[in-house]
Amino acid sequence: MFSMTEPVLADVASGHAQISFREVVETHKRSIYYLALDLTGNHHDAEDLSQDVFIKAHRGLKSFRGEAQMYTWLRRITVNTYLNKRRKKAVSFMRFFGDEEEPEHTPSDELAPDKSAESGILRHHVERALDTLSPREKSAFVLRHHRDLSVREVATSMEVADGTVKSLLFRATQKLQKQLAYLQNDFDRS
Repeated sequence: MFSMTEPVLADVASGHAQISFREVVETHKRSIYYLALDLTGNHHDAEDLSQDVFIKAHRGLKSFRGEAQMYTWLRRITVNTYLNKRRKKAVSFMRFFGDEEEPEHTPSDELAPDKSAESGILRHHVERALDTLSPREKSAFVLRHHRDLSVREVATSMEVADGTVKSLLFRATQKLQKQLAYLQNDFDRS
């Protein structure tokens, strides 16, 4: 992982080392993209989110105090940007449709697992189930279980208390178990 020295970090923060910020982008763009892909679920939105993250990071570089690693700071920007975009979409949706709620995404019963494509179909069902979670639940779940962050690291990334993360993870797990229970029945019959 890329680790900036204090003088280089000072140059980047002061704007004197444009090349250094390019190095930050080159070093972290892949990991930020994959985190964005985990959160958004599709390539196009992940690219947009990644681009927004690096634009925000560049604009806010002077606020980077160096107390955390650069990747930790970028990860926090990624999660916050994702949550803000989801919030804005929800507000926009509610304004457009009034009091109607967004339809709940439920896995389709017609997509029963086929032996030859079981893995792909299972992934599809899990992704759809993840889409039923609130943005905060999804973020916590993806960071903890897909990115293998500790509860403390998830809390730091989301700027919430450890207990909040535990609560989000519990609710996410309960919802996912409920959403994916029908798959267990299909596998038991196989």
